Amino acid sequence: MDKIKLVPHDVRYADKISSLISSELVKNALGMDDCQTSVNGVLNFIRGMQLAERENQQLSRVIINSAFEIIGVTTLKEIDHEKKLCHIGTWIADPFWGLGYNEQAKEKILLIAFNQFDLDYVFAGARVENIRSQKAQAKLPYMSLSVEEEFPEELIKMERQEKTPCVLNVIKRDDFLKWFQKDYYGKVANS
Repeated sequence: MDKIKLVPHDVRYADKISSLISSELVKNALGMDDCQTSVNGVLNFIRGMQLAERENQQLSRVIINSAFEIIGVTTLKEIDHEKKLCHIGTWIADPFWGLGYNEQAKEKILLIAFNQFDLDYVFAGARVENIRSQKAQAKLPYMSLSVEEEFPEELIKMERQEKTPCVLNVIKRDDFLKWFQKDYYGKVANS
């Protein structure tokens, strides 16, 4: 499987990211408009992410494959260090769908969330109409699905932000780290 790297945002990536998220498949799944997917919109996003990262509120990384191509972005959003939680958002450009990049990107950024930031919960979700994202999340063995009743305030927050009904899932620290240890040691034993 092709390996990925997560790298910090840089304004020099704006043109490429803009072209990738301007794809109708990606843009519609993310609920973005032409202004947000324009080069200027992406530059504003990058600068906003850089500021939020300095303020320790968000962490966003560009996903690069082994051919040094930008293939997407993954972000820890709304980091609440007191409550030990955040939300995650990941998008992969449509030419790279189905190649395992989503799982790899989530694994790498979740290690940061749980080991570096010491969070307990990372919420994931999707717009109700975004079936592709829901299916991608359901494939992750450490994901707890349909946690709307357990965490109603997080669902409300997500739906206000998205301005549409959403489903809410969560990655719990213990579940992820148990899975990671088992998966990591399984790979080592088989190599």
